Amino acid sequence: MKLYYSPGACSLSPHIALHEAGLAFTPVLASTKSHKLQDGTDYYTINPLGYVPLLELDDGTRLREGPAIVQYIADLAPHKNLAPANGTLARYRLQEWLTFIGTELHKGFAPLFRPTTPEDYKGIARQQLQSRLQWVDSQLDGKEWLMGEHFSVADGYLFTVCNWSKSVGVDLSTFQHLQAYLARVGARPAVQTALKAEGLLK
Repeated sequence: MKLYYSPGACSLSPHIALHEAGLAFTPVLASTKSHKLQDGTDYYTINPLGYVPLLELDDGTRLREGPAIVQYIADLAPHKNLAPANGTLARYRLQEWLTFIGTELHKGFAPLFRPTTPEDYKGIARQQLQSRLQWVDSQLDGKEWLMGEHFSVADGYLFTVCNWSKSVGVDLSTFQHLQAYLARVGARPAVQTALKAEGLLK
């Protein structure tokens, strides 16, 4: 398999999942600025949407969208408990978290990265994110991971998105449970490996 990624982008989530699952894969750097691979290949010829992540299977099949990719990865290594079994209520709870992270948090950060976003709107976006993250903080009270006792692919996704907070001025310092949780995720060997591979950790 190949994972097309850009350092620190949302592709860090499947990068973490692949290491957690213990699966063999080849990471392929795809710049989100130049939209070119290191060998000069136009990334749009691989993903017409131009963004990461993209997972290319050994038979050439390509899978887009982080939440779909991480569930696929989890299902390749069911013994790792990265996702509950398909058809169970717990699996829908995982999808509930992945959807929330993708639509309420991931997309919430997007305006803060755009240089064309008006400053007054950025303030509104930060307030909305603070409100959503305060709710996440309350959900982590008394829990080690989002799904309870098992680390899941939703944890890798939340960690990835929350990592953007420092660079765009979203303050997490008042969220005690979230802060402790992010430290737990960041200390996992697979997470450390993914961070180092992307040059995000020395």
